Amino acid sequence: MQPHIIISFESSCDETSVAIIEDGEKILSNVVATQINSHKRFGGVVPEVASRHHIEQITICVEDAMKQADVSYDDIDAIAVTYGPGLVGALLIGVTAAKTIAWAHNIPLIPVNHIAGHILASRFVTKINYPALALVVSGGHTELVLMKEEGDFKIIGETRDDAAGEAYDKVGRVLGINYPAGPKVDAMAAEGKDTFNFPRAMEKEDNFDFSFSGLKSAFLNTTHHADQIHEELDKNDLAASFQSAVVDVLVDKTTRALQEYPVSQLILAGGVAANKGLRGALEEAIDKIDTTELIKVPNKLCGDNAAMIGAAGYVMAKKNVFAGVDLNADPSLEFDLLEDEE
Repeated sequence: MQPHIIISFESSCDETSVAIIEDGEKILSNVVATQINSHKRFGGVVPEVASRHHIEQITICVEDAMKQADVSYDDIDAIAVTYGPGLVGALLIGVTAAKTIAWAHNIPLIPVNHIAGHILASRFVTKINYPALALVVSGGHTELVLMKEEGDFKIIGETRDDAAGEAYDKVGRVLGINYPAGPKVDAMAAEGKDTFNFPRAMEKEDNFDFSFSGLKSAFLNTTHHADQIHEELDKNDLAASFQSAVVDVLVDKTTRALQEYPVSQLILAGGVAANKGLRGALEEAIDKIDTTELIKVPNKLCGDNAAMIGAAGYVMAKKNVFAGVDLNADPSLEFDLLEDEE
């Protein structure tokens, strides 16, 4: 089956989103109800609060998405929904809504991996040529994913502790920045200099994995020591030094992965993919590799949204991946490691 019109759901964390996608590459509507203001006071996402907001917003988002796209359920060929990874309570709201509509209107249901959605949002930019490599950098994930063919995802490197986006939020709290801290830290970094030379963890190790907990600890130790001796540190320089350490490792590991796994396209995706410092550094590095084109997911689609799930759902339908009404949330869902295949 190849669906023409897909309605898609995304509720893995703190964004309730519903979209209508045509032929897997045209956005007819993409409604996103954000919860940022509700979580700011807590300094991060509170799962119970997120779930409650999803319940309040999901049917409103469905109505708005269908109205904007000017479609009815008779026009819908398939339903795509994120079933993992993410917060289990949040995932269940989207999965339940999608299953209910699928059952009520006898519409095929497509289960989608959230990370596949981030990667395949690149379909809205250009056709993906395989094999391809993706660098996914978000609040909960940092990984390098090799795609030998359409719909095939294998991890060749991933974070062993904090994700890059998670580290940004933790550092942001020390700098006095409200959640989400990433955009503000990025802006401050542009005004500062890398004067603290924070560690580039695992940069020289013979693998493509990442680690950001040591960098976070070094940052905290530096700021705490300054507080104890009443020394005032330049916050822009702190932000620049932190971001340089993150970006250097991401770019270095990615370019080395491209040497071992030559591909025609590198896809930059995930919430942190909107970071100007990372985009600029990766552009500069890829410009030196004549055989690889850098595909950047548009900023407005880097964060969690249902349009990316619709794009991924279209690809999964081509692979004949469907689910029944027994589909359940899988908060720990992940791609297989490439080494497990070899």
